[in-house]
Amino acid sequence: MEDRNTARELGALRTGLVFSSLLCVVQLVGGYLTNSLALVTDAAHVFTDVAALALTLFALWICSRPASESKTFGYYRAEILAALVNGVVLWLVIALIVAEAWRRLQHPPAVAGRGMLAFAGVGLGINAFVALRLREHRDHSLNLRGAYLHVVSDLLGSVGALGAALVILLTGWYTADPLASVLIAVLILLSSWNLVREAVDVLMEAVPAHVDVEVLQRALERVPGTGEVHDLHVWTLTTGRYALSAHAVATGNVAHDVMLAHMAEICARDFRIDHVTIQIEHESRRAAEPAH
Repeated sequence: MEDRNTARELGALRTGLVFSSLLCVVQLVGGYLTNSLALVTDAAHVFTDVAALALTLFALWICSRPASESKTFGYYRAEILAALVNGVVLWLVIALIVAEAWRRLQHPPAVAGRGMLAFAGVGLGINAFVALRLREHRDHSLNLRGAYLHVVSDLLGSVGALGAALVILLTGWYTADPLASVLIAVLILLSSWNLVREAVDVLMEAVPAHVDVEVLQRALERVPGTGEVHDLHVWTLTTGRYALSAHAVATGNVAHDVMLAHMAEICARDFRIDHVTIQIEHESRRAAEPAH
């Protein structure tokens, strides 16, 4: 089933890569012919989509490689690095868009509204198609969500360019073009903020958002034969894969393997943590240790 899902994800990404590459060329030509910053902005953003989709494909490939002696966890973090790169690239695009929009707001140039409307309509259709192809896979990994957000933010950009074209056609107000670019930039920022934050959290080995460490510790300490759980650490390996390490003090006659099995079950069932490493310490040994 996992191989089938991966094949579908790869198919959706390849489709998105082909159509986004085509759209990048169309938008760039359209922006040049109509003198529209909104279309050129869209083209630049679509180019980052192309890079993001290619990076996502590469990350999916490298994540499938087996663990080695030097990388005992395998290449799971490759998708997190790809997601972080995608988010940072989006922020660089925002800076370029805002700088050019500010220049054009001072002296708005003439824009061919009719041509801009046509090219924006084409962009909207292609982006909607690619977004629908990626939508069902967006929750499978942070990396795929990053690629999906790239396409969705570009879809919103096409909507903004379309709206600006209509305003220019109806009123002749050319300032609508750079204003639409600023709106696109804000939408890109909002869509990428959580992506970058989550990627940084994973790389900093922060506690997963769905895990309350105090609740987890109390749950483990309620296991029969357990007196105390300390040195508890929980972190994310990659999207949907969580790890835990801890020391547990045994106080009774419960077999250690029974305690460990019970704790592992709690971690998997209640906290979705499937990689569990717990060291059992007997209370007599714990009491004999010198105080620090």
